[in-house]
Amino acid sequence: MDRGTAYKPKNPMFVYDAAMAEAVFRYCRDRLSLDPVPLDHPVPKAVLEAAVAGLVNPGGNDATEILSLFTKQIVTSVISCDSPRFLAFVPAAPTKASLLFDMVVSASSLQGTSWLEASGAVVAENQALRFLADIAGMPEGAGGCFVSGGSAANLSALVVARERGRARLGRPNVRVAVGQQAHSSVGKALHVIGTSALTVPTAGHRLTGEALETALEADPDPTDVVAVVATAGTTNAGIVDDLAGLAEVCRRRGLWFHIDAAYGGAALLSKSGEVRAAFRGSGQADSFVVDPHKWLFAPFDCAGLLYREPALAKAVHAQHASYLDPIHTGADEEWNPSDYAFHLTRRARGLALWYSLVVNGTDAYSDAVDAALSMAGVTARLIAEAPQLELVRDPGLSVVLFRRKGWETGDYYNWSAKLLDDQVAFVTPTKWEGETVARLIFLHPGTTEEIVREVLATMA
Repeated sequence: MDRGTAYKPKNPMFVYDAAMAEAVFRYCRDRLSLDPVPLDHPVPKAVLEAAVAGLVNPGGNDATEILSLFTKQIVTSVISCDSPRFLAFVPAAPTKASLLFDMVVSASSLQGTSWLEASGAVVAENQALRFLADIAGMPEGAGGCFVSGGSAANLSALVVARERGRARLGRPNVRVAVGQQAHSSVGKALHVIGTSALTVPTAGHRLTGEALETALEADPDPTDVVAVVATAGTTNAGIVDDLAGLAEVCRRRGLWFHIDAAYGGAALLSKSGEVRAAFRGSGQADSFVVDPHKWLFAPFDCAGLLYREPALAKAVHAQHASYLDPIHTGADEEWNPSDYAFHLTRRARGLALWYSLVVNGTDAYSDAVDAALSMAGVTARLIAEAPQLELVRDPGLSVVLFRRKGWETGDYYNWSAKLLDDQVAFVTPTKWEGETVARLIFLHPGTTEEIVREVLATMA
């Protein structure tokens, strides 16, 4: 028999299964319709391991039975970060449009590595990136790509900053100036790329141009400092560094100016002039990071990484190999997202954000951002009115730090555990100047004053 006409039975993994598809679609419809999303809670390891024991086997399992297991035991053991009662760490609240389109992207098996392979996806993603560049105030030529999160974005940007500094100084050992409240991923990135940090002492936990200048002047040899990392919305307290002052020092000294706005950058969409004024100077960044999967209501995982001069990043990150030559032989206007971070193959993770933006409009995003800012203000008022509670500091963006008078560390952790056990809320303590305190962060527009009152009432 001719090899071209030989009968080959289809591998069942690649055959459309209508029953399985309908079961999955039904679950997705049911999940998307939940209002509100349940908080759920962790389950003991032994219970979960017993539930999945033996499932990976040569013959496989019934698809609907496995989906039922997932629905009843797996997903319910995951705390829903898109619940309006998720007030710990940094929550998420993806729009319905973004969730639906993320399924479209997955079902279409879309990737977004290069222009040759994914020009349509690249154009749409770049439109979303242009939106991010515009709210940050970056120039027309700014651009970059979407990566998995702020950690990957900070690492990729700091590699470029390091290489630019090395080239300018003509030596391998360089340093990067950071504030004391810089995100943990910044320190980890510097460790990975073999670059030391100059940690700048700050007053009030806010890195300022004056503090940076003082630190540089006091340093025995500041000439090896090649970059500065500013934070626009610290994770712990929502503090925005002195972006304008830092930008001025960077311009004068020829330093790369990187802004980590992974959480706080969305506040640039606020209709409040006072809030936006806190970000003055953001447009001067050489690299800028904002995570849409946080306060811009996109699904995980999606972080926007922008460069003032993308060509500088491309010179550092573009990968070259004989099999990759076809993606580098196009016209200059073609754009390869793989050239702007340390990745190569990548999913088109910016498309869900793009779809939601163009469907809902930017005004809806501004309203949602302002809802969180407003709730932080309401919460601060409620705390001030409660005699047993005390604000640690005024709210920073949508983060509120406060204490329960008389409580010690163990009290906060017991309180946190009981809140989750009772499904009232997911709230985790934090440390502020060595003291354990309570922390609430608002992001979900569905978090109401009633929920906040319910949480605070448990501290009576």
